[in-house]
Amino acid sequence: MFLVTLLLFLLLAWSNLSEAEALLKDQVTKDAELLVARTNQYIDATLDNVENILLLLSTRQDLLEDGSETEVVHTLQSFADYNSSVVRTLYFVRSDGTVFSNTQVNYDIIGNPHLEELYAQALGNYGSIQVSEPYISPLSGRTLAYMMPVKDRNNDVQGVIIAELGLDLLVSRISPLIYQAFTLLTANGNVINRMEAGERLLPVVPGTYPPELLPEFTAKLPGLKTGADTMTVKGERLIAVKSAKNRLGWSLIAFIPEDSFYKDLQPLYGNYRNATMLWIVILLFSAYMLSRTLTRPIRGLVNKMDRLHDFQVVSKLPENRRDEIGKLASSFNAMLDRIQHLLHETKRAEEKKKEYELKMLRSQIAPHFLYNTLACISSMAKQQKIEDVRQTIRSLVGLLTFSFDKQGEFVALEEEIEGLRMYMHIQQVRYGSKYNCRIEIRPELLQLRVLKLTLQPLVENALFHGLAPKGGGSVVVTGCVHHGRLRLYVRDDGVGMSRGDIRDVYRKQAAEPSRHSFTGIGLANVHERIRIHFGDPYGLRIGGTKGRRHRRSRRAAALPTGVRLENRTFLRELRITGMAESVIH
Repeated sequence: MFLVTLLLFLLLAWSNLSEAEALLKDQVTKDAELLVARTNQYIDATLDNVENILLLLSTRQDLLEDGSETEVVHTLQSFADYNSSVVRTLYFVRSDGTVFSNTQVNYDIIGNPHLEELYAQALGNYGSIQVSEPYISPLSGRTLAYMMPVKDRNNDVQGVIIAELGLDLLVSRISPLIYQAFTLLTANGNVINRMEAGERLLPVVPGTYPPELLPEFTAKLPGLKTGADTMTVKGERLIAVKSAKNRLGWSLIAFIPEDSFYKDLQPLYGNYRNATMLWIVILLFSAYMLSRTLTRPIRGLVNKMDRLHDFQVVSKLPENRRDEIGKLASSFNAMLDRIQHLLHETKRAEEKKKEYELKMLRSQIAPHFLYNTLACISSMAKQQKIEDVRQTIRSLVGLLTFSFDKQGEFVALEEEIEGLRMYMHIQQVRYGSKYNCRIEIRPELLQLRVLKLTLQPLVENALFHGLAPKGGGSVVVTGCVHHGRLRLYVRDDGVGMSRGDIRDVYRKQAAEPSRHSFTGIGLANVHERIRIHFGDPYGLRIGGTKGRRHRRSRRAAALPTGVRLENRTFLRELRITGMAESVIH
C-alpha cells in the first residue's frame, strides 16, 4: 500500500515538475516579451518627442521672415541642445534653397547631400511628418531623418524642418534596458543593430567596421514571428524575442542564448527533488495547517471582495487579524480609500478643465464681430459722424474691458446689464433700427451676483436666430426671484422656435460659434458654466412656439440669488431705435 501511494505521489510529482517547467518557460518568455515591448514603447516615446520638436518649430512664423537668419540658427541650436539625447542635427531648408543648421559652421564646410532628397520627400505626402530610412549623414553619422513642411499664414509651403536622429545615441539608450544583443528592423527591412554586445553572438561580415550582419542572417529576420521564436546561429540555438510593429513599422528583436534563457530550470530540478523528499514527511500536516490557517480565511476574504461591485457604496473588510490575512485586509481597505480619493480628484480635475475651457471661450473675441464693428466705425468716420464714432468706440472699449476683466467670474446684475447695453449699441450701429431691446428688471434685483456674460449670449441668440430671419423685431429682458432662485428671461417676437430648432441651436452653438458672435460662448456653454458653478438644479432652458398665428421664443437662465453687492436701486430701459436711457436712483 505504501509503495502504491509512493508511486502515485511520484507520478504526481513528475507531472507537477513538467507543468512547472512549462510554466517557468512560459513566464520567462512573457517577461522577455514584456521587456522588449516596453523598450519598443520607449522608442515610440522618443520618436514622439522628435515629432513634438518639429511641430513646435513649424509654428514659428518668425523663422520665415527675411533678416532672421541669426535667430533661426539660434533657435535650432536651442532645440538641438535641449534634446541632444536623441537629436543630432536640425536643419531648416527654405523654399529658395537656403539651409540653416544648429551646426551652421560644420554644414557650411561639409554640407549634406541628402537634404535635397529629404526636402522632396517632405513635400510628397500632403504636408504631414515624414520619416526616412536609415542612412549615413556627414554631420550626424548613422541616422534617420524626420521631416515636416513649414507653412505661412496663407498655407503656402515656405520651407522644411529636418531633424536627424543619432541612431547610435538611440541604441546606446536602449542597451541598458535590454542587456542582450538586439536589432531594430525597419519597415523596409533595413537593420539598425548594436554589435558591441552581440558581436560574438550574431554572424557578421568579416573585415567590416562598424560590423555588419551577414545578409543571409538579416534576410531571416522579417520572417520571425512576433513574440518568442527560435533560430540556430553559428551552431548555437538562440531565442529571438520580436516585438509588434510600432507606428513607423519598426520591430525590436532581442537575441538570447537558449541555455542562458532557461538557466533557471536547473535549480528547479534540484529543488523539486529535495522538496519531494521533504514533502512526503510533512504533506498531511501541512495540508491540515494550510486548510485551517489560510484556505478558510482566504475564501472568506474572496467572497467579501466579490461582493464589492459599486465603489460608491463600499463596505470595508474587518481588520481583526494580525497575520498576513489581516495585512491583506488592511491593504485592501487602503486601496479602496485610495480609489475613492482618485475618483474624487479625477472628478475635480474634469470640472476644473471644463471651467478653464469656458473661461478661455469667454476671453475670446470673434474676429468677424470685431472686423464688422471696426468697419462701421471707419464708415462713420468717413461720413464725419464724429459723435457717433466716439460713442461707438466707447461702447466697444467698454465691452472689451468688461469681457477681459480678470478680477472675478461674478458681477452684479447691474454691471451685466451695462455690458449688454454697450453690446446693443454696437448692434444698433451695425443694423440701424431693425432691432428693439427693452430691459425690465426690478431695482431690488440689480445688486444680485450673476455669472459674467450670461445675458449677452442669450440676447445675441435672440437677435440672430429669432429676429434676423424675420428682418427685425423686439427683445425683452426680464427677471424675478422665485423659490430662492434668480430667473432671467429673454423673449423675442421673431420667427419662433420648434423643438428641432432648439436642438439645432444647442448643437450649432456648442460646435461652432456664429460669425455674428461677440465671443465663442454659446447657449450650451452658458448652460454648462451655470451648472459647473451652482450644480444641476440650475442652468438654461429654452422654449418657444412656431405656428401660423403664434411665433415666439424664450430663453430662461436659473441661478442662485447670491449676495447683494450694495443697496442701490436701478432701472434702465434700452430702445435700440433711439438708444434712450432712463436711470432711477
